[in-house]
Formats: sequence, structure tokens, C-alpha cells
Amino acid sequence: MKNFKTILGFELGNYFKSKSYVISTLLICLVCAIIMFVPRFINSDDKKDNDKEISSENTGEDEKKYMALYDKSGIVDMELLAGYFPGVEFKLFDNAEDVKKTVEAEEAEAGYVVNSLTDYDYYVFNRSMFDENTTSFTEFMSMSVKMNYCDANGLDRDEFLALEYAEINVNENVLGKDSVSNYFYCYVLIIIVFMLIVMYGTTIATGITNEKSNRSIEILVTSTSSTALLFGKVFAGAIATVFQVGLIGGSLLGSYHINKEYWSFDIGQFLNIPSEVIVAFAIFGVGGFLFYAFMYGALGALVSKIEDLNKSAGTAQMLVMIVYFITLIQLSNIDGVAMKVCSYLPFSSYSAMFARVAMGSVATWEIVLSAVILYASVAVMGIIGGKIFRASTLRYGNPIKLTAALKGLRKSE
Repeated sequence: MKNFKTILGFELGNYFKSKSYVISTLLICLVCAIIMFVPRFINSDDKKDNDKEISSENTGEDEKKYMALYDKSGIVDMELLAGYFPGVEFKLFDNAEDVKKTVEAEEAEAGYVVNSLTDYDYYVFNRSMFDENTTSFTEFMSMSVKMNYCDANGLDRDEFLALEYAEINVNENVLGKDSVSNYFYCYVLIIIVFMLIVMYGTTIATGITNEKSNRSIEILVTSTSSTALLFGKVFAGAIATVFQVGLIGGSLLGSYHINKEYWSFDIGQFLNIPSEVIVAFAIFGVGGFLFYAFMYGALGALVSKIEDLNKSAGTAQMLVMIVYFITLIQLSNIDGVAMKVCSYLPFSSYSAMFARVAMGSVATWEIVLSAVILYASVAVMGIIGGKIFRASTLRYGNPIKLTAALKGLRKSE
């Protein structure tokens, strides 16, 4: 295409000379690096020692939080209960009302009123998201039922507990793909592609609309083909995206590698991505980005005012959102009919086929066929987008409907 390299170089220059692009990239890289360096500067051991000293000097037994308990039925085995709540002090009360008042006054962390072997009330003032007290106490009550049954029927408790807690050795042999371990990075990568499509697709559409509003596009389309112009803009956006994401990812992973020993857990276990999955992500991620970038570019040419862009680009936005939610919902049914169908549709294969490669069972010919359909659709979308771009260049005023633009192309042909 005529002047494609010139347009590509010009558009890339606009990206790399843009203060917002450079500053946002450097700022995100800096934030990622700072986050990874935080554990290095936090001396957790000193903090724990200081907390212990302050606790021993300023707090007494009366100020220490405890669990309130009223055993209405008289079946609670305190020794057994201590095994389910290690290090927790339980204070016994004579009635349920006192338990409730103690918790309400925030003197106790929580309170329990045991009504029978199979029924208890739980009291807590402010329940946190990670409150597992009811889970632990329910397990204790369940064990109490079993212990009571042993006593009532003359069974040996130790023999029963030996059976209850018998160690079971499991040797897992995953012969295909482990969907559980692959779920995390598959989920994250799908979200990343979705965000890049929306962010940079909107940027491309905005750039085209700006050129149309200030009439500079009239000069551009007279000196080069509209298809080359659109391809140059889209490919420049793709290169700028890959460059920016690469820098951010490199900053994040590089900083983590430097500070790996200071982190309490190894996030590398979530980044152990198989090579075939990385290749699939690159192929379908780039293909999906280009497909929607051309669509955003064509939709951006349909309006001549920035304030009208949302009306035009809403079509692409809605399509991306639908695909995004369908894919995430169907991750638990990766080899279902819905995912198989979406794997061959150009507007959804970028996420559906990638997810199937990462988590499901898919033949090589299916991957190749889906990739061919996707990139053929990218070329078609680019050509159609270029024609819409050309036809809409000199049309100002109210936004042009996509259906009207497509009808206009048919008439011209």
C-alpha cells in the first residue's frame, strides 16, 4: 500500500512524542517497581517485636479479647473445643443475654450459645469478610455429635478419631491440562486483552475523529489511500501497545525478581505459563486487537465531533463487553458448545480459542482454522474500514449510522 511506511512512522512518532503516553508509561512502570520493592523496606520482624513489647507492657488479662460461651445444653467439651480454636480464650457465661451484651459492648470478639448438639447461636458485633469462626465452631459441633455417639454406644474415642483423621495419600497425574492451575493466568490475560482493546481502540477512534474535526484528514486522504492511512494508524497503535505493555511487564517482573527473597509467597507459581499458551495468546491477542482496532477506526470516521464518538463507538464497546462476559462465564465449561462456537467467530475467537488452548482440549487443526479465520477477518475489516473511512471523510454534521455507511459502500460498488 502506497505510503504505508511513511504513515506508520508518522503515527508511531506521534505516540512516542506524546507526553501523556510517555508519562503514563513511566509512571505505571515506576508504581509497579515500587510495589515490588515495598517488602524490602518493611522490617516485619522488628514490627512484630515492638508489637509484642507494647502488648506486654500496656495490656492485661482483663483487656485481652476473648470468646464468650454459654453452654445451655451442657455438652461442650472444652478440651476438644480448644483444639479447634488454638490460642483462643473462652469465657463461660450463665445465660445467652450476657453473651449478647458482652459482644455488643465489644468486650468479646464473638459469642456462642450452644442450645443442643445440633443447634447454636453465633453473635458478632462487626463481621469481617474473613470471619471463619462459624466454620470452625460448626466443625467442633459436628465432632461433638460423633463423640457423643461414641460415648452413648460404648465405642472407643481414640479408635474412632484414628479412623476420622486417617491420612489419605493422593497421587495426582494430570495427563492433559490442569484447568485449576491454569485458570488464574488465563483469567488475567483475557482481562488484559479486553482492557487493551477498549483503551487503544478508543484512542485510535479519537485520533481519527480529531483529524476529521480539524479538517486535516482532507489533506491526508488526497495524498494517500484511505486504506493505507487506516492500516498505518492501526498498526502504529498495535506496536505502541505492545511496547508499552512490554515495558510495564518487564518492570513488574524484573523488580519482583530482584526482591523475590523478601516476598512471603512466590508469585512465580502463577507465571509458570506453558510456551504453547504464550504463543496462542500472542497470535489471538494481536489478531483480536487488530480486528477491533480497525472497527474502532472505521467507527471513528463516522462522526465529526468528539462528543458524538461514544454514540458511534458504542457498537464496538458493546460487542467487546458481550464477548468478555461470555468468555469469563464459560471458563468453568471450557469445552462447552458456547466456547466452541465462539472459538471460530472473529470477534470472539481472540479470547475463546486462547482460553481453550490454555484450559481445554483442542486439536491443532482447530487452532489453525480459527487463526486463519481471525486474520482473514482482520484483512477484510481493514479493507471495509478503509472504504468507510474514505466515504465518510468529507461528510460532516450529524453522526453517520453504520448501516447507512455500509449501504453507501454497496451503491458505490
